[in-house]
Amino acid sequence: MVNMNPIPISSVRQQAADLKVFHHHIYEYKKGIRSLILTTEKSIYRKPIENRLNHEKIDYAIQDVDKNKINVFFGAKKCIEVVKTFIHKKLSELSPEQDFILGTLLGYNKEAQCDRYLNQIKKLSSNKKKAAK
Repeated sequence: MVNMNPIPISSVRQQAADLKVFHHHIYEYKKGIRSLILTTEKSIYRKPIENRLNHEKIDYAIQDVDKNKINVFFGAKKCIEVVKTFIHKKLSELSPEQDFILGTLLGYNKEAQCDRYLNQIKKLSSNKKKAAK
């Protein structure tokens, strides 16, 4: 006989509340609203998140942020393949080009992405000039 410990209803409700945005993102992806989603979630939900994405047959990649948080990227297979080329870095350590690609794939405003990219390039150029002096 299997001894199953019931999960307290308060834990089930808390998980449902905590993952509400994650579940909404799945809805948006399945409706074709976005090709790639990035959501930051509590690391304690890694297994339920993986189970749901596997069940839905959605490609994904998970990045540890710290001991309490994970970044969950999911969506179109090709988008996830691109994300996997730089997921080994913290998002704050992405090159300007990687940051631009990610922002574009996530559907951010293209003009704002161009401004962000150009500002990052100017900042890098300025830092190189200062270091050369």
